Amino acid sequence: MPESMLLATPRKLPVFTKEAVVNGEPTEMECMEIGGQTYTITKGAVRMAGLEDDWFEDVRDPDSVITSLRRNRGLKPDIFTFLQRLPETEPRYTYQMEYESIAALPIRNYDHWWNKQIKAVTRNMVRKSQKAGVEVREAAFDDDFVRGMVAIFNETPIRQGRRFWHYGKDFDTVKRQFSRFLFREDVIGAYYRDELIGFVMLGDAGRYGVLGQIISLVQHRDKATNNALIAKAVEVCARKELPYLVYGLWANSSLVDFKRHSGFEEAKLPRYFVPITQKGRLVLKLGVHRDWKAIVPDRVKSPLKRFRRLWYGWRAKLRGVKASAQA
Repeated sequence: MPESMLLATPRKLPVFTKEAVVNGEPTEMECMEIGGQTYTITKGAVRMAGLEDDWFEDVRDPDSVITSLRRNRGLKPDIFTFLQRLPETEPRYTYQMEYESIAALPIRNYDHWWNKQIKAVTRNMVRKSQKAGVEVREAAFDDDFVRGMVAIFNETPIRQGRRFWHYGKDFDTVKRQFSRFLFREDVIGAYYRDELIGFVMLGDAGRYGVLGQIISLVQHRDKATNNALIAKAVEVCARKELPYLVYGLWANSSLVDFKRHSGFEEAKLPRYFVPITQKGRLVLKLGVHRDWKAIVPDRVKSPLKRFRRLWYGWRAKLRGVKASAQA
């Protein structure tokens, strides 16, 4: 029997749980397997289903997945959502769609990035890092590296004007949470006098590289560590012939200027939303399927972010701790 017919057969799809890290906190996610792919289901008033990690794989057959979810005799999400990945920016499907803006850096080769895609000020920052004695290299995810990560994470509780998710985590927690995806990641470390002062977890999504984590010590901010880390990430992507490097969402945040100066551009990718239940249809019709951050306009969010940054900065000063405006 064809796979599409098997997927369409009414049955109760098994539900299982997997450990995930959401906003820096461990949580158990409800999951289903359909057509050999794992889908997670969010909790809350409106339940959404989507690929476990849609940055790294495509939905192979959206129609069959939708049919399977609608005919499922067990747990049903209200809405099914999936992303159309780079380099496909033109919508391929007729489902309800919204554009999701990401930061993408097209890569030909390292020299092209260095000479054509960044300006002199950024090149000078990378040179500054080198002259300061910072060595950036691919590293092993061993115990010494994890201890360096823990030291970086626990330097300050405030980063980018908000509470830092990984502050307070111990060695075992960091090692467990950050070793889950080493099968698809390159680890890059920035060292100063043999001390880890910054690192990148660079994911390989097949069509592009993904900056899953980039962070450095605040006390060494004068050494332009993050600029040097980006340069190394570009070098690794070019060597692996990955045509893009992706750096999260293209949002109105403190990182936008840094991304732009590093050569990143806004790329708009189609994200589809398909109702599975009557509740899902109503939610999509009312346009309240995204969280409040996606609904609130920038003119409202910007002053709220400024207030949050000032609030956390004030609290940090009272406690005598450092706060960082960068990653």
